[in-house]
Amino acid sequence: GWDVTSQPPARTATCPPARHLEVKRRAKGQDTLTVTRNEILAGFNQGDKFILAIVLVDGETCAGPYYVRRPFSQEPDWATTSVNLNLSQLLDRAQPPA
Repeated sequence: GWDVTSQPPARTATCPPARHLEVKRRAKGQDTLTVTRNEILAGFNQGDKFILAIVLVDGETCAGPYYVRRPFSQEPDWATTSVNLNLSQLLDRAQPPA
């Protein structure tokens, strides 16, 4: 599934839908980010509720999280166990928290 479920605060009488975050940390300077087949399927099944959160780690410091909404463009093939994504391209699509 995902790592964290976050419930945004209600701004009206109804509660907004929960957000499901898959958190990935990566050492600064790396080129790829690995996601599993199950993480990709969870992203597809949750649609707009799913957010990929990326944290870049450099020794004792970190940058992020960087939020990527709808990070996956296609479902994995039936025999796929994991996929390497281009980290730079993901970060180009990242948005600040909403």
